[in-house]
Amino acid sequence: MRSSTNCSFAAGLLVASVAAIQVSYADAHLTAARWTDTAQGRSAPVTVIFDTDMWSDIDDALALAMLHALQDRHEINLVAVTVSTDIKWCVSYVDLVDTFYGHSQVPIGLVRNGLDAEAFRKKFPTITWPVTRYTQILSEKKNRKGSLQYPHRLIDGAKAREAVSLLRKTLAAQPDGSVVMIQVGYSTNLAGLLRSGPDAASALDGHDLIRQKVRLLSVMAGNFAESTVGGQKLAKGSPEFNLTSDVTSAQALFSGWPTPIVDSGFEIGMALLYPAVSIERDFSYVDHHPIMETYRTYVQETSSKWPHAHATFDLTAVLYAARPDRNYFSLSKPGRITVLADGGSRFDESEDGTHRYLIVSEEQKARTLEAMVMLVSQPPIHLL
Repeated sequence: MRSSTNCSFAAGLLVASVAAIQVSYADAHLTAARWTDTAQGRSAPVTVIFDTDMWSDIDDALALAMLHALQDRHEINLVAVTVSTDIKWCVSYVDLVDTFYGHSQVPIGLVRNGLDAEAFRKKFPTITWPVTRYTQILSEKKNRKGSLQYPHRLIDGAKAREAVSLLRKTLAAQPDGSVVMIQVGYSTNLAGLLRSGPDAASALDGHDLIRQKVRLLSVMAGNFAESTVGGQKLAKGSPEFNLTSDVTSAQALFSGWPTPIVDSGFEIGMALLYPAVSIERDFSYVDHHPIMETYRTYVQETSSKWPHAHATFDLTAVLYAARPDRNYFSLSKPGRITVLADGGSRFDESEDGTHRYLIVSEEQKARTLEAMVMLVSQPPIHLL
């Protein structure tokens, strides 16, 4: 979930127009089939761990759909999903999306003693939380026969494994230097991993386990260029929701993470708006689609205009993590990202810095957006 405390949470509810990019499910089917048929000619899939807040805004759901498409294309191997919002419905929702896409075996973890709805009410008293309850609504939704519309095993999400222990176990089982981690929410879970001690999964502490197993962290957070939100200018470095929500954890992450970090700032998602025409048309290959229904629920509960384009905040971090060499984005010079006390961010160039942020040019925008739309709307292979 994204927003800016300077422009209010309405940033995540931006109503905007965008040129229609029509992608048929038949095209997606053919593309996926080509990738499947040429498996022996591809490099090994990228091992991915996805950490998400999966709450209130819907770009997290679109990003998860992207990951499942990439899994079907054998471009990634999704080995775990962890949720940084301490609400049980968030993991139940992740489980139903995983199940819909045919990947119900992916382990799911939930933060403990983290940010819940009450914590957000205290932190952001001018906003009515939750903004939308799509995770609960879709998790509980029944069909005419009285069974779950979207079957899943984590009916009680509170029974999900604790996130940090799952992260440690998952990392310990992977080859050295093989894992790409994607964080698209608050830094609570990954900061917890960073400070974790040895356990049954590994004799290494969190810092050394990360350094041994992870090769890249792709993050959605911060602001690294001026952007426009609802007609208002948002300054470079302004407080950003993912950082503001848990400043202490974000500061620990960016100051202590031992591998390279590539950050997709708020301005990147705002520059690439997911077209409403895709939401309206590209999920009709089934009568009930969780991504389509998530979007409808979001629109209804937030009183947003139907249809409208939506910023691609979390999707951009996923796209870069999976396809860093496709020229969808450019990178800043090396440097260091500092998280400020108010949830703002500062980038200082440094030749020996291990942080960079994404840049998207006018020439890159159409192709980059098209790639995200194709992946989000690609039907699961098991339904074809």
